[in-house]
Amino acid sequence: MRFICVHGHFYQPPRENPWLEDVEVQDSAHPHHDWNERITHECYAPNTAARILDDKQRIAQLADNYLQISFNFGPTLLSWMERRAPEIHRRIIEADRASAVARAGHGNALAQVYNHVIMPLASRRDKTTQVVWGIHDFAWRFGRKPEGLWLSETAVDTETLNVLIENGIRFTVLSPNQARRVRPARRSVDRADPGDSRPPADWEDVSGGRVDPSRPYLWRSPAGGVIALFFYDAPISRAVAFEGALNSGETFAARLLSGFSAERDGGQLVNVATDGESYGHHHRFGEMALAYALKKIREDGAATLTNYGEFLSRFPPTWEVDVVEASSWSCPHGVERWRSDCGCRMGTHPHWTQAWRTPLRDSLNDLADSIDRLFEERGGLLFRDPWRARNAYIAVMLDRSPGNLARYWAEHVSRPLSEPEQSEALQLLEMQRHRLLMFTSCAWFFDEISGLESTTVLLSAARALQLAGRFPGGAGCEREFLKGLAAAKSNLMEYGDGAAVYDRLVRPIMADLPRLAAHQALASFKDSHAVSGRVYCYALEMGDRRTERSEGNALASGTIRVRSEITRESFEAAFAVIHQGGPDFQCALKPDIPPEHLEKIHHELADALRRINGSAAPGAASSASGREVSGEWPALLARHFNPQIFTLKDLLLEERRRVLRVVIEEILSRFDETYSVLVEENQKLMVYLQRADAPLPHAFRLALESVLGRDLFRAVGQFNEDEAGAEAIRRVRRATTLFHIRINWSSAAKAFEKRLLEHVYALKLGADPERARRALFLLRLIEELDLPVSLWEVENVYFEIWGNRVKTRPPAERASGVFTDLAAILRFVT
Repeated sequence: MRFICVHGHFYQPPRENPWLEDVEVQDSAHPHHDWNERITHECYAPNTAARILDDKQRIAQLADNYLQISFNFGPTLLSWMERRAPEIHRRIIEADRASAVARAGHGNALAQVYNHVIMPLASRRDKTTQVVWGIHDFAWRFGRKPEGLWLSETAVDTETLNVLIENGIRFTVLSPNQARRVRPARRSVDRADPGDSRPPADWEDVSGGRVDPSRPYLWRSPAGGVIALFFYDAPISRAVAFEGALNSGETFAARLLSGFSAERDGGQLVNVATDGESYGHHHRFGEMALAYALKKIREDGAATLTNYGEFLSRFPPTWEVDVVEASSWSCPHGVERWRSDCGCRMGTHPHWTQAWRTPLRDSLNDLADSIDRLFEERGGLLFRDPWRARNAYIAVMLDRSPGNLARYWAEHVSRPLSEPEQSEALQLLEMQRHRLLMFTSCAWFFDEISGLESTTVLLSAARALQLAGRFPGGAGCEREFLKGLAAAKSNLMEYGDGAAVYDRLVRPIMADLPRLAAHQALASFKDSHAVSGRVYCYALEMGDRRTERSEGNALASGTIRVRSEITRESFEAAFAVIHQGGPDFQCALKPDIPPEHLEKIHHELADALRRINGSAAPGAASSASGREVSGEWPALLARHFNPQIFTLKDLLLEERRRVLRVVIEEILSRFDETYSVLVEENQKLMVYLQRADAPLPHAFRLALESVLGRDLFRAVGQFNEDEAGAEAIRRVRRATTLFHIRINWSSAAKAFEKRLLEHVYALKLGADPERARRALFLLRLIEELDLPVSLWEVENVYFEIWGNRVKTRPPAERASGVFTDLAAILRFVT
């Protein structure tokens, strides 16, 4: 009668650029591309195959923690994962399906309100959309309706629970501090039996976290209907987050078992609710502690592992509960952390104020009201019921195929829509989507309005404002919004207030179709073969292009068409790009230029290009100097194109960096020979300086970095798992060690990891001793050079091969132990 349920709340705020629908590079997440990728590497992926070690620290077992714990993932995080980490997404879905089979149809996964808003601070209409979207997203991914739904920060009020009941949710999980009073139920009650007419028992005050968390409780709605509430064990949950319970699996198991009491009758549940990121991200190797603890509890028979749905089916509530209105787990002041300077903060800057929270909330609320009025007015001309259409839009967000969109139109529009009207309808719906995203709770949780989390919701607000500005009545919304933001004072002098944060951190990221067209024209400048493709959520198509090059300067012109795959808007224009060396790019656009006119423009610009380099075409005027003609470019472009000139800074972030890398590499390549000569002619002097403990001149150090980096690149490219290739790489390592030179080994590490994966995946097809020898050679070299190679996937693949096929073969068939040696270097129990 002893049951344990560990719940993990896995969540990251939506990090996507609202104009691109994808996450751009985040330098703070280095060496990973962004924080979603980093946390997937540290937490979400390791929990699919957590290592359980023996007493010699060898891998004895791989455990999928999602098979054993209750969990919820934020829908926006799963959306990113489906695109960028599809294998991990698949394993999470499969774990829920397997758990449902093992637990009488009660899967481990819970749904979540869509984008982590604080529900008591949302309108009734927004509460409904958040729950409807969360449920629909869950059912679409997991293939079943959710029994339970996780509330952001466990923030709750009566209206929120009513919305859950109305949408068929059986239970949710709260903090024990949110329980106000309890009493025995009039009888064991399920959803179909609201009780009898006998007088209820007296209420017992359990405020201050004194509720018994070992059983479910029934909450009765004043409007009718019931829902079960679980209250997690706060001391054990706190120990996981802050008190080192994950320092070892033994410690964690003992802490979980300490939650049982011999004084309780009947089935008792020890349930803990924790940030899922505790298991590997916040606490390194936390996923291993979790896997070991659950294995120990299960094998010792100390308790039965379960989830909330299964426990609820076996032990229906026999007690009723009344909750603290507008309360949450992470703010003792209710939900004030998300709208006022209540004193809740991270604590790293004790003199900072969070008074900015109120004007930020008020500004967004006012903006939401304006957007809603606009949506209702314009949407009423297109939709049968705009708000019902908004709730159903989640189906389009998950599947934007033409067939699915046609089904959506058939159900929700008031009449057949033309293509421009369909685009208008999608813009209105996208305006609403971003208006909902701008209330994501993380914006208020931390200490400063210029932080990443607050800036993220301002990006969503900016996208909503941009879309609103295309409709009558929406043009003035941004001005009013910035007036409100100006009252949100930053703690940092360089920002001043929220309006300045918006101008400095949000405006430079904003994009529109002309910028996307210019981006593609600039990005494809050196690739004359790129005629069509996809950039983030935009389809791009290049028309006929002409190029001219002359002594380091270049010109390209043509036509380009950009189409949003989200709103179906399109933009077509002629373009001209001028490159005057290095980072000096200029691009101009203009719609509706006839092809013959564009050809004349190109010839005029080409003549100017030749005059710059003193090589005018026969018969062309060449009186102007190159410098004078170069200065004419803005005027020449303005004569034929729109006044706005796009430059390298208008490229999207990652492409801008790529182009700059190319420019820098082209410049540095000119010095390769000089660096090589410098190193070759001064090797003896460099060695002598090191032996004499004399500092290496900066010029020598720069030359060595260049030469050794190039040598490493060449050696890795030619490496074929042989001693000659290994020795070339060792020479680079010895030189960097001798001269204390730091070069980037990450490219070499990635190349080795890729080769290793090729070898072990080939071994899945057959136990090829030569493949195994190559993998073994590579692993030994990685170990020798101490390269930062991730072996996680390699270990996963070979562990399956080792356990299922190789380990069981007779020793004579193991190719003189090469397979065993491979298992040993990967730290498997052999």
